[in-house]
Amino acid sequence: MPFKRILLIKPSGRHGLSFAFDIIPTGLEYIAAHIEDAVHEVNIIDLEMEPKPVQQTVEKYLDMLTPDLVGISMSATEHSKGLEIARLAKNRGIMTVLGGYHPTAIPDELLSHPQVDVVIRGEGERTMHELITKGDAKGVNGVSYKDGNGITHNPNREFIEDLDSLPFPARHLRRYKYHTTLMQDRKHDVLTTSRGCWGRCSFCCEPSMNNGHQRYRSPGNVMDEILEIVDFHNGKPLSIEVTDPHFMGKPKLVEQLCDLLAQYKLDIRFGVKVRPDSIAKHPEIVRKMIAVGIEGFEMGIESPNMKDINSTSKGLKTDVHFKAVNNIKRCGGNAGGTFVIGLPDQTEDEILQFPLYAKKIGLTSSAYGIATPFPGTKFYEELDDQGLIFEADWNRFDEMHSVFKAKHVSSERVEELASICMAKFWTLDTFIEKERVRMIKHRAKQSLIKFISDRIHELDFSVNTGLQLQEGNFSQHVQEFLEASPDPAIKKYTEKVGMHNVIEMSRFLNLLGEQTIQITVRNDGTPPTSWIFKTTKETIEYIEVIRGKVDGSTINFNVDLRDFKLDEQRRLSKIDNLQIIAKLLASNKGIKRQPNMMRLLVAGGIEFIKYLGTKNDSSYGTM
Repeated sequence: MPFKRILLIKPSGRHGLSFAFDIIPTGLEYIAAHIEDAVHEVNIIDLEMEPKPVQQTVEKYLDMLTPDLVGISMSATEHSKGLEIARLAKNRGIMTVLGGYHPTAIPDELLSHPQVDVVIRGEGERTMHELITKGDAKGVNGVSYKDGNGITHNPNREFIEDLDSLPFPARHLRRYKYHTTLMQDRKHDVLTTSRGCWGRCSFCCEPSMNNGHQRYRSPGNVMDEILEIVDFHNGKPLSIEVTDPHFMGKPKLVEQLCDLLAQYKLDIRFGVKVRPDSIAKHPEIVRKMIAVGIEGFEMGIESPNMKDINSTSKGLKTDVHFKAVNNIKRCGGNAGGTFVIGLPDQTEDEILQFPLYAKKIGLTSSAYGIATPFPGTKFYEELDDQGLIFEADWNRFDEMHSVFKAKHVSSERVEELASICMAKFWTLDTFIEKERVRMIKHRAKQSLIKFISDRIHELDFSVNTGLQLQEGNFSQHVQEFLEASPDPAIKKYTEKVGMHNVIEMSRFLNLLGEQTIQITVRNDGTPPTSWIFKTTKETIEYIEVIRGKVDGSTINFNVDLRDFKLDEQRRLSKIDNLQIIAKLLASNKGIKRQPNMMRLLVAGGIEFIKYLGTKNDSSYGTM
């Protein structure tokens, strides 16, 4: 047996919008399951879940597990970390194999490094199995390897057409407990029901990885894995992220899976990625999906402008956007959409319209990724031919940094516009609308404390992601966010809908009474931004976000972002937290404000106690 012990490693550093929720390395678990019977031992290490520093961690596992072969799955943002792991393995005489979208696109560049022996292109299960059983890359389709002083690219391996023939991912080898920040009250897992996508989007890696060829598992096979996942998590409530780039590639299969799911009483919230034209065309299937828990939808909206849609070969018309969002929301699903900003011909004025368009079509969540030319894509080839790509550091190819020269907008401004677009969409009325739509399915108001808790988790997720990706420039992006937050539409929406009609807060309002609560945020001495809540004993009359402050508030909270030291550390110490709370309370000195502050504290405390008592019965996850 040429290889007896295999160590599969996922590097740290997998950042960017594409990987925000796909946090479990099931690709490595698929490979482990396929080779497990052919070797003595397989181990999987996820360096995102291991303590730092990376070098000591990798060396510890190399010495402890003594592998014959180390396999490393890499994205573009893991380029440097992946090569570092390969170097540490090579120093011990271990064979190194790299795989994933990034190595598939640039095998020659990676093989130019002395620590890299083999690159697996495309799907890895059968290629890895043949490689480890033969003990040599010669004659193994789907690999590139060093041959003397040159590099040999063996022929491509045929796609795995019968995906049902693959064993389920080797979850039993999992060393870590994964969760998603946005649904901490649920166990988390990942599911793949198909591979590839028949779309031809020029900025997407799928056409080069799968040649526009989508393959599907049978609904029965998928259902069997879902039940296995439920057993693996001991029947606990779950969130499952479906990794398919186009879950609705064959709508009939989705409908059949929904019919199978309907036979079980499973507490699962699924998140899926779909094309808006498929959602617009099949409202009845969408209804079935949401009814069985497939209620989080991420659609590639890309742009409200047909010139952008055509330039990226998206292959749809913008009129499907309204239909798709309506089909999702009327059944109580979360209609999410992603936009691509910073395309070569886009102007600043056009980009600033994107969040307004997102609200116009009714999206309940939205993200704004910076156009990124990943290697192997048509988009990369076009820009590279024109000499427009200026960034040589693959770690910055993360959809959060601008890496090429556009015609009308500077790279720095594109990154600022990403923050502005997020600020203009993620306003308080968006969160309330998201809860209003959730009520359609769950037929119950969310508790006030759960609503606040969810927003805190979302803020924590956003801050940590921003700190990872924007390095020492994060405060500037926070400032852009604050300056873009005031919007008169927030007051109009909250006056019309009424937050109290969406969030259960009747006892809280009764105790709080008539108040004008003002939360003012400052950053580095710049003009403040204020959130104003006007309450009565039964209602929240309106919420307003303005530049500056208003006179006559009964409760004040003054927040200075300099206290959070956002560029210095990712999380605050307990001492910092206490100091910040003390400053907030100090904002309400005086005979008039102190009693109002006490009423707020008492009302909030009672709500919190009530929430703790009913948490297991009333917590709903949303995606």
